[in-house]
Amino acid sequence: TVFAFRDINPQAPTHILVIPKTHISGCNGVTADNSAVVAHIFEVIPQIAQAEGLVNGYRVVSNCGPDAGQTVPHLHFHILGGK
Repeated sequence: TVFAFRDINPQAPTHILVIPKTHISGCNGVTADNSAVVAHIFEVIPQIAQAEGLVNGYRVVSNCGPDAGQTVPHLHFHILGGK
């Protein structure tokens, strides 16, 4: 139910995008009807981080709206880690 792949313009040594297959426009598009998709993403994120060797920590970022820098109108999360 999600895609995960390396960012083409990484902002950290490890930079993975996690994107739901279901279209959700952004943070403000999360509803009671689709919130299970977001919950699943947050179940998958630690698995991806562990597989990438991010044992000492990582950040999860989502830009919500144009004033926050959201440029893609589809909900996605950045996993950032490494030195």
